[in-house]
Amino acid sequence: MSILLISCQESSESQEDSGIAISFDDHFIDEWHALRPLFLKYNAKVTFFITCGKSLTKEEIYKLKELQEDGHEIGFHGTIHGKSTELIEALGAEKYAGTELVPGMKYLSEAGFYPKSYAHPGGNHNEKVDSVLFANGFKILRDVAISRRKLYGIPIYTLAPKVMSWIFYPFNHEREVDALLIDTESELKEEEIYEAIEKAKQTNTALMLFGHEPLYSAPQNGEYGFDVRFLEKILKEAHRQNLKFYTMSQLPDVNETEF
Repeated sequence: MSILLISCQESSESQEDSGIAISFDDHFIDEWHALRPLFLKYNAKVTFFITCGKSLTKEEIYKLKELQEDGHEIGFHGTIHGKSTELIEALGAEKYAGTELVPGMKYLSEAGFYPKSYAHPGGNHNEKVDSVLFANGFKILRDVAISRRKLYGIPIYTLAPKVMSWIFYPFNHEREVDALLIDTESELKEEEIYEAIEKAKQTNTALMLFGHEPLYSAPQNGEYGFDVRFLEKILKEAHRQNLKFYTMSQLPDVNETEF
C-alpha cells in the first residue's frame, strides 16, 4: 500500500509544471489585440515578439500595454528583421548590435517596454550572434522548428511534433530554445497537436509553439499566419489538460530554487 501511495504521489508531482508556451512574431499588433477575448476565455498568457519598433503608433502602444496588463509578455524580434549571421559577419559584433538590437530596444523602452526574450528573425543565428544577444540582457532566445519542410514544392521531411523533443521545454534553465511553427503552411493536423499537448502533460514539460498573423480564412496575397480556429483548439485542449500557460521569459525561472 505504501509503495502504491508513493507511486501515485510521484505521478501527480511529475506533472505539476507541465504547460504550453505560445508566441507570435512580427508586427500584427491590431490583429493580436483582437484575440484578447480568446486569450481571456482560456486564461492564456502568451508572448508577442515585436519588430519594427520605430513604426509603433500611439494606438499600437496602447494596445500592447493592454495586452501586457493582461499578463502577456512583450518580447523583441529585431530592429530591421535582418539575417543575423550575415549582419554580424559583415559588420562585426558591435555594429551588428548597433544595427539590429540597440535602436529597436530604444524605441520599445521609450514606449514603456523592456523585453527580456528574443525571437531570431527567420530562425537565423549562430553562437556569435547568441553571445551578443545574451550580452545585451536577454534571458531566453527562441528559434524556429518546422514539422514539415518542402523544397520547390517537393516534401523533404515530415516529423510528428510529439517526436520533436526540442520543442518541449524540460525546465532545465536552458536559454536557447525552439518553438514549432503553427502557421497554415506547416500543415499541422489537430491530432498531431493534441498528441504533443498530451506529451507535455505526461512528461512535465512545456510545449513551445509560435505563429505570425491571425487569419480567419485561407491566406491571400502573400499573407502568412495561423488559422484562429486552429489556435482556439490548441488553447481549449491545453486548458482541458490543465496545462500552465507560460510566457517565454518565465521558462528558465521555473524550479529555479531547486538548483
